[in-house]
Amino acid sequence: MKKYQLRVVVALLAGSFLFSSCIGSFSLFNQYAAWQKDMTSNKFINAIVGFFLMPIVGGVTLFIDAVVLNTIEFWTGENPVAQNVGKTQEVMGQDGLLYAVKTLRNGYEITNPSGDVTLLTYNKKEDSWYIKQNGVTQKLFQFNEDGQSVRIGNRDFSLNEQGVNAARMAAAEGWSLASR
Repeated sequence: MKKYQLRVVVALLAGSFLFSSCIGSFSLFNQYAAWQKDMTSNKFINAIVGFFLMPIVGGVTLFIDAVVLNTIEFWTGENPVAQNVGKTQEVMGQDGLLYAVKTLRNGYEITNPSGDVTLLTYNKKEDSWYIKQNGVTQKLFQFNEDGQSVRIGNRDFSLNEQGVNAARMAAAEGWSLASR
């Protein structure tokens, strides 16, 4: 009887993973495929090596994505491989200076050339983004429940061309976070 119960539990667990309608981002496989495509500067060598590696490494990464990572992504909304948490990139600002941008679990840490740090963080419960500079935290914007607009201060802006134009006009008039 216990063997039967174990089989039922295993079947239900397998069904919950395999039939969850989870397509997922297949981040691990896509990262491997991108690496394989650009592993050398010669596309013919990449293709030849790819013929030998893809059935083995590609199959393993595809299996791990399909069974483990995409299931995690389906249930949590986040794929652990897709995230670049902890990685820092140098980004050229509009002022021509390089900024260090570190990816956090809930946003970004931006360090300017003089060493000042700005935090951009996402609050999942509120569906909003915050900025923290010089010890002062301010809400940048919040996504509205309708999914079609954002709230900045006490004003809503549609997520379409009309909303972009309204935001552009508000910025030109000097409206900012400080004037809320």
